[in-house]
Amino acid sequence: MNELTVDRAHGRQVTPPATGPDRWTAIQEALAAAGLPRSDSLSPADADRLAVVAARLRPAFGTEARTEPVIEGLNQLLVRHGAVPNLHGHPDRSPVLAFHRADARLVDAWTADAATALAMVIGVGQGERLRSCEAANCERAFFDTTRNASRRFCGLSCQNRAKASAYRLRRAARTD
Repeated sequence: MNELTVDRAHGRQVTPPATGPDRWTAIQEALAAAGLPRSDSLSPADADRLAVVAARLRPAFGTEARTEPVIEGLNQLLVRHGAVPNLHGHPDRSPVLAFHRADARLVDAWTADAATALAMVIGVGQGERLRSCEAANCERAFFDTTRNASRRFCGLSCQNRAKASAYRLRRAARTD
């Protein structure tokens, strides 16, 4: 989602990919960065459809996560993409719980799983953990896994920039 929807990341303007091939590349790079295998079945047309889905999922991250429009948007995605609990897998591996049919198309599968995960987080009262980075010039979304739900930044670079900026402001205020 961050690679397809964010205009500002880590203090810099970024340009989200605008075409299927560029979106395809961004998704493959994001999978690799997360330590996941590349998706051989993902097409540039699928990447375009996922960019639309990413924009629809984005409002779930931040203070609006528990508002009626966000909840209704997630419900629409769940229905449109056929979200349904399902155990499936390969004969040589243990079954996996997913939230799409085993025969679902790639975009439907990814959307159903992502929308279900967000709906479950919100539905169990943990929506405040779906956050957007609070650093200046960063819009990246993240899931706060800290014990007390206190994470404010998408990563260490944004946290360091924000703390350095606050320090400079305090120092300038003392010299005035």
